[in-house]
Amino acid sequence: MSTPTSNTVHRAEIAEERHAQTPGGPVPQPRGRSSWWDGRSGLVVPAVLAAFSTYLLIGCLTMEIPEGTDFPGPTFYPLILAVAGYVLTALLTVHYLRSPEHPEETSQRTWRTHSDWSAVAWAAGGFLAFALTIEVLGWILAAALLFWAVARGFGSRRPLFDITLALLVSSAIYLAFTVGLGLNLPSGILGGGL
Repeated sequence: MSTPTSNTVHRAEIAEERHAQTPGGPVPQPRGRSSWWDGRSGLVVPAVLAAFSTYLLIGCLTMEIPEGTDFPGPTFYPLILAVAGYVLTALLTVHYLRSPEHPEETSQRTWRTHSDWSAVAWAAGGFLAFALTIEVLGWILAAALLFWAVARGFGSRRPLFDITLALLVSSAIYLAFTVGLGLNLPSGILGGGL
């Protein structure tokens, strides 16, 4: 037969075990009455994206285009960005409306933060190398080097995949700007110039 004191101790041990088994600590207790906006502060991001897309669209519609301009013309890529911005705005808005993200109670927890100086160094070094070598290496190689350095800084450990993807993307951008828009990006050693 258990005494009231041993029963209380046993309940406290069970509560401690449940607390230890719950990932991330205690389960937050439901708050009082909440408004519709609780957990939907993320709607600010699609609002900013919609404003930027609208700015691009107005710029495209009011742009003076010389007669006889060949396709795709100067409004083609900004219109693609505006449409993509509106699509992302709609998707993000639906996401935040359907599943609001309530912040967890943090009063009983402390979070350690730190700066990843290695990632900063890789990204800054990549930008510096890009700026210093773009005339010599050309857009394709310099942009690929930048892409690889940033990917490495963000933790990628697949250098062959990264450099292959970087060369593919930088080549596509080079073609889009030189062939599609008629703009000259530096060709560097691949174009025979030094």
